[in-house]
Amino acid sequence: MGAGDKIHNKAQEAAGKAKEMAGRATGNEDLEAEGRADKSKGRTKQAGEKVKDAAGKAKDAAGKAKDAFKS
Repeated sequence: MGAGDKIHNKAQEAAGKAKEMAGRATGNEDLEAEGRADKSKGRTKQAGEKVKDAAGKAKDAAGKAKDAFKS
């Protein structure tokens, strides 16, 4: 995934945190819960991005190792 997706996910996490804090400050439990959910979604997507990045790097390393054995 691209940088745009990473920015979107980080923004979703930040917006969720803001909602959570606003809900807590106003005593609105629904808004607070919605904020926690949004924050969690953003963090989960970020974790998925990191896994994909690591898998891509592992694939590249395996390809380089394979090429080294061919030489």
